[in-house]
Amino acid sequence: MARTTLDDAAQRALLQAARAARLNAHAPYSKFRVGAAVLDERGRVHAGCNVENAAYPQGVCAEAAALSAMVLAGGRRAAVLLVVGEGPAAVTPCGGCRQKLREFAAPDTPVLVADGLGVQLWFTLDELLPHSFGPEHLKSS
Repeated sequence: MARTTLDDAAQRALLQAARAARLNAHAPYSKFRVGAAVLDERGRVHAGCNVENAAYPQGVCAEAAALSAMVLAGGRRAAVLLVVGEGPAAVTPCGGCRQKLREFAAPDTPVLVADGLGVQLWFTLDELLPHSFGPEHLKSS
């Protein structure tokens, strides 16, 4: 999806969903709330927030939660992902979430990064995770 093909209404819907999800984050340890929203292949928006756990590695990132919500609703392809965090710097998906996104998205899938003012950065998944390993590598020939 080219940068010019994501209409303003879809971008606003993703941003609104990610911001609302961020407000529900469970971040008692880091105090760093993150929200994410995925636009699926049918144009539906699915949101997620980070959920921390006292056993730190057991937490869930907002992007993973949004992808899980998409799958739960029957979606199988992420057309766009938007993530919004707190603080002065833009928050991109962590390495693990980039790989999780790769399971459901193509290398040219847009990944938008927002802050309190709106979308600040726009990447493709391939820019964030170049030369990635994906489902097509496991298909039999």
